[in-house]
Amino acid sequence: MNLFINGYNIFLIVLITFLSSVILTPIVKKIAHHVNAVDKPDHKRKVHATVMPRLGGLAIFFSFLVGYMLFAPKTTQMLSVLIAGFVIIIVGMIDDIHTLPPKYKLIGQILAACIVVFYGNVGFDDMKIFGVQFRFGIFSYPLAVFFIISIINAINFADGLDGLAAGTSTIYFFTIAIIGFIMNKLGGLDVILCLIMAGACLGFLIYNFAPASIFMGDSGSMFLGLIISIIALLGFKTATITSLIIPILLLFVPIIDTILAMGRRVISGRSIGSADREHLHHQLLKTTKSTSKSVLLMYAINALFACVSIFYTLGDKKISMILYIVLLLLFLILVFKTDILFEHNYNKKKK
Repeated sequence: MNLFINGYNIFLIVLITFLSSVILTPIVKKIAHHVNAVDKPDHKRKVHATVMPRLGGLAIFFSFLVGYMLFAPKTTQMLSVLIAGFVIIIVGMIDDIHTLPPKYKLIGQILAACIVVFYGNVGFDDMKIFGVQFRFGIFSYPLAVFFIISIINAINFADGLDGLAAGTSTIYFFTIAIIGFIMNKLGGLDVILCLIMAGACLGFLIYNFAPASIFMGDSGSMFLGLIISIIALLGFKTATITSLIIPILLLFVPIIDTILAMGRRVISGRSIGSADREHLHHQLLKTTKSTSKSVLLMYAINALFACVSIFYTLGDKKISMILYIVLLLLFLILVFKTDILFEHNYNKKKK
């Protein structure tokens, strides 16, 4: 049983980045207060009642840098990830201190995505699914750019409750790492990134889980979205249905939440970039009346998808697909029982 990557034990990689995050987060908290990067209460769209420091993404990013310097391969592809990360962090930092208009954040996201796709040569490869060959051709790179931007915003939208984005991302990172171990692909860049980011997110989660003492801000949620999307695209390099299904289904919850949020805003005549308190996690909060319970329930939903994904790599593919479908149906039933898209009459009567 090989537990080493580039000569380093996989548990050491997680431990070092975890400790880095634990040490750096309190420092970042002081910096956030000093530069006035704080999140003030807003009962129309936010759930916290006190002024909270942001910029927590800096602690995650610098922990990622520690992992990069110590454990990651120094390749052009890895360099593209690092440069794109700098771009996203800078855009996110500016937004955390002085709120940026959505169009400027989008420009930064497009620039970061293009760096990874065109300089790092990360795109969609041709693949065969159920005997059918899919060729992306000239659309490989534009689709990859669109995919990266979409996941960045999906994770950004998911960052609405204490510990939600960090915990959900941690589940994703550990799941991909476990699958890489099962498939004997520990040396892949996607697995190395997962181990580095899992440790960084866990360390930050100590301060970010309810009741949080710091938020990751857009700097953190957008950076997590960037890395998650890159890891998913790197998985496509194996050009199999396994690499297609697992990343997409692990991201199913934030993706569906984002699509429904956009639909909800279009229906109500608002901009799709406008903020509200009607995301899935907000709907759960209405029911549980507890931030920690709502977040743990979201963890459980994501963990179920993660477990089925691991079983998919281990067991019978047909049974796994049935389990996936059952989970998807149950999740969609849960979603449409809420007011996430439009308000139900029976929910109006409760008010």
